[in-house]
Parts: sequence; structure tokens; C-alpha cells
Amino acid sequence: MNKMNRRQFIKDSTVTIASLTVVPRHVLGGPDTVAPSDKLNIAGIGVGGQGGGDISRVSSENIVALCDVDWKRAEKTFKKFPQAKRYRDFRKMLEKQKDIDAVVVATPDHVHAVAAVYALKMGKHVYVEKPLAHTIHEVRVMRKTAKEAGVATQMGNQGHAEETMRMLKEWLDDGAIGKVRKIEAWTPHPVWPQGIYRPKEQPSVPDYLSWDLWLGPAPYRPYHPAYLPAAWRGWWDFGTGALGDMGCHIFDPVFYALELSYPSSVEASYSIFVPETMNWDKPKNGESYPRASIVRYQFPERANYPPLKLTWYDGGLMPERPEELEEDRRMGSPFGGLLFFGDKGKILCGSHGAESLRLIPEKRMKEYKLPKKTLPRSVGHFKEWITACKGSRPAGSNFDYAAPLTETVLLGNIAIRTGQKIILDTKTGKIKNLPEANNYLKREYRKGWSL
Repeated sequence: MNKMNRRQFIKDSTVTIASLTVVPRHVLGGPDTVAPSDKLNIAGIGVGGQGGGDISRVSSENIVALCDVDWKRAEKTFKKFPQAKRYRDFRKMLEKQKDIDAVVVATPDHVHAVAAVYALKMGKHVYVEKPLAHTIHEVRVMRKTAKEAGVATQMGNQGHAEETMRMLKEWLDDGAIGKVRKIEAWTPHPVWPQGIYRPKEQPSVPDYLSWDLWLGPAPYRPYHPAYLPAAWRGWWDFGTGALGDMGCHIFDPVFYALELSYPSSVEASYSIFVPETMNWDKPKNGESYPRASIVRYQFPERANYPPLKLTWYDGGLMPERPEELEEDRRMGSPFGGLLFFGDKGKILCGSHGAESLRLIPEKRMKEYKLPKKTLPRSVGHFKEWITACKGSRPAGSNFDYAAPLTETVLLGNIAIRTGQKIILDTKTGKIKNLPEANNYLKREYRKGWSL
């Protein structure tokens, strides 16, 4: 073997090293470190409140841009990420800043779709808070656009990654309570005003708020603090009510464990009040959601699963307490719960944490031999999305999964608005038994806004 002289070795090594544009940090610093070139450049759209928390949860990546129409509410997040560029209009942000790989959308519900689709059409990975959108038409456009863009998506129902989800499905698949034919779900929400009139006062818009941008595609109305922050959830033009706010969380275990898709029918009952005109012939309030409602869903038979009746209660309404539940035990959690009725027993599930998942009575729980863990566990809700953006498998609550779940929730709201039974043609996305209800599947956008 010919010996290489020292000068030639140094020369060849220098050429080789110079030809490398990036040396991944995991090569130099160990398996748990990430090279800057391996990180996503993430932008936030709506970064006050929930949005600020979402951005913090993905801060292992590069937070390069932050957009909010309310700079006072966003101030905490701005200070936490001083290196990120600040914007008020997400359209200008996405057009101007070319280094963005992914966006987190946590605006009020009525802006979810226009922000998400704008980003999707530019090839950005997208995370959107629940519910996916304000209307069923928007949900379908978002799902289709995401598929065409070939990007990673996730809806913000964080509980989908929890241990409870997997445990519940493993128990039901194990036959812990037999075939499930009935489920009752509830929440004490709304915890914001509903069943109210539109305010008449017209105070000045605060200097830190861009009111026109906050309205986005919604019909114009004068500013009033009755709409924001958070209270927008109770208004038809902006939010999706208690069902939209909590349904994507509480229905999620049901959809996952029992492999649900679209309901075959939906009907609702709800509280009403007489408008200011005292016109007793028109007791429905057209501005805000009712203070309480009950929504009844029927799901058809699926492979390995019988037909299912799912009933939703909100506004403090509750299903009947099961006889099997001990008198000193809470029914669910302070945020709500689920009660599964099987041929061979019942399961009670609170809204948070695996410890809240129990067969009832407790004697049954202690006697039950837990099945083996057969389902893959999540690496974490936000990490699922980040790794999906980098080429890993799709996140658990990606748009293909989240779309039917969101549409089911929104159908409940249409049943509330019409006061009649709703039957959806899942192929066309149209309501086939009540033509006038199709007006609620889609809404007209204000001039200057589109999908």
C-alpha cells in the first residue's frame, strides 16, 4: 500500500470538508441535538391567549414571525419571541416573509379557514385550533387543499395524543362492556355569554386593535368589547358555540375508539328567549347561540360496530346519573364527560387524564383484567405535527381525521339553528331532507376575503 504524505492528506481533507454545505449537529453533538438547518421556521397567526400557548409548545423550532390583530393581547408572546417579525395581516406576512415553512392558526373560528387555506396554497404545513372551521364548506375546502398541497396538518384537539384515547379503544376492542350502542356526552360550557342581544353602543376602537382585520370575512358590524376576547364564541358570525368549542375534544375519543365518520341524522332542542320586540311568534335569537342545548346524533352500523346513538348536553344540562355510579363519586370532570353504554356494562370517562377512565361501579373496574397495550402511543400532540412536517407519518388529528369530526359538530349547530332533523348526504355535502338548511353549510364572505 502506498503511503500518503501529510501534505496530500491535508489537501484532500480540506477539499472534502469544504464540499459539505451543512454538517448536521447530531453528527457533531450527539443524537439528541438538532442542527439549525433541521428546524422548521414557524409563524403564528393569532398569538394571544390559546395561540400564545400553541406557539410556546412548538418553540423547539424557529419562531420567525408572529401575526395578531390585537397587539395588546399578543404582547406577552411578542416579548417571549423578540426575534420574530411582527404583523397584523397574515396575508402580508405570508407574501412578504419567504422563509416560513409552517404556520399555527389560533384565531377566532370565523378566520380559521381563510388563514389556513391561504397558507396551504403557498405550500405551508398547517396547524389549526379546533374546530377546523366555521362552516362545513370551509372544512371540505381545507381538507381538499391540504391534500393537493401534500403538506402536514393537525387540528388542535390536544387530547387526541393522550393515553386515555388508546386505553379506551383497547378496552372496547377487548369487549370490556360489550357492543356500544349508546353514548352520552356533556359539558358545563358555555362559560361566556350566549342567548343575548347585539349591543347598541358603539365605543371607539382601541388603538391596539385592528378591528377590520379582526372581522375578516364576517359581515361588518361596529366594534364592541362584547365580542372579544373569548366572548366571540357565543356569536353565530364568529364562533361555534359550546358544541364547537368542546365537541371536538369530547367527541374525539368516541370517533377514535368506535371508528365513526358521519352521522346519518341530527336533531336538537335548545333554550330560547323572546327578542326585545316581545314578538312571541319569533322567539329564536338570530345573533347568538342558545344558553343550553341537547343534540341527538344517530350513526349508522359500521364494520364490527352496531348503530350508535350519541347525545350531547351543554349549558349545565346533564344526562341521568347511572345507577352503577357510587353516590360519593363525581360524574365526569368539571369540564364534562362521556358515558358509554355497552351490552355488558358502562364506562365513565372524564374530560382529562387516563385516571378518569373507569368501568362502573368501581368493583367492576377492580375485577377487570386490563388488556395488553396494542396501539402505538403518541410522541405528543405538537411533536406529532412537527415530525410530520419533517417527513414522518401523518399527525394523529390530521385534516383527514379531523374533518368528519368537525363536520359532525357543525351539523349539530345547524340542527340548533333550524330546529329540525338534519340528514346529510355525505358524498355531496348537502342536506337532503331540508333544502333551506343548506344555507348554513356555507357563508358569504365580506368583500376582499375568499378561500
